[in-house]
Amino acid sequence: MVVSTPQSAPSLATFEWTGFGGARLAASAAGELGADIDALFSHGFGQTRQAWARTMQVLGAQGISSAAWDSRGHGQSSRNPPDARYTVEQFIDDALAVRATLRSAPVFVGASMGGLVGLAAQARGADFRSLVLVDVTPKWETSGMQRILAFMGAHPDGFDDFEHAASEIAAYLPHRKEKKSSAELSQLLVRGDDGRLRWHWDPRLLEDLADSARHQGELSDAARQIDIPVLLISGGRSDLVSDETIAHFRDLVPHAQHVRLPAATHMVAGDDNDAFTRAVIDFITARPHAGSTLGTQRGAYR
Repeated sequence: MVVSTPQSAPSLATFEWTGFGGARLAASAAGELGADIDALFSHGFGQTRQAWARTMQVLGAQGISSAAWDSRGHGQSSRNPPDARYTVEQFIDDALAVRATLRSAPVFVGASMGGLVGLAAQARGADFRSLVLVDVTPKWETSGMQRILAFMGAHPDGFDDFEHAASEIAAYLPHRKEKKSSAELSQLLVRGDDGRLRWHWDPRLLEDLADSARHQGELSDAARQIDIPVLLISGGRSDLVSDETIAHFRDLVPHAQHVRLPAATHMVAGDDNDAFTRAVIDFITARPHAGSTLGTQRGAYR
């Protein structure tokens, strides 16, 4: 099966959700926008909901509705006031607030930070149909995390222009064949009053969430409680998720399925979107769920 964005792929509708404490969460949806969403996407630290756009369009073209939001402090969503630190609990509470708006249980798909948020929200009672973790496990490789954070904090004064940003990203992701275009970068960078381009996320996030490793024990406890179908999609070239962290996760969640995409790094959906989308579709259409029409649509994907 070849999965690619069809010419008739639907455009994404934009709207807003209200998160914890009234935070404004910018969101997009593919398919019919209503109280029932088949798949709910949560992006990684430093990303935006645009990371899921191609996958959402493919799902929407096949009749699977989906939605994604910019996490607080990211993209077009609210930033915390200057006197309010960012905490892991806020992101979990935002996910719980989003879930509360939906009438039926969606498949939750989360990359990196987004996956951990979904894992924790499920342990706190969020009713998800199933869970897809994208290159993240309750324990991770410290060196990989340090490399990610080092890049995110490497340009506090921003970039001269889009070409400067594209070159720095290409050096960080040397396996990518093409540099990001100005149009793609315009979704990730914001021009400041001084004319320089800076990342779309609040720089305070790096400092406020720098101690995320201390939550690994809690995340492992949350994983042990999972009683819904789970799929881990890992990148074969990831330096964050390793054979050891995958084995630890499988011990915690014996019923979890695992798909490794050999060519992908930690940026799974960006590195091999067709294979990623195929894995998601195969998982969410593999078994019929009560109240869902997905089980009757399986033939459309094969």
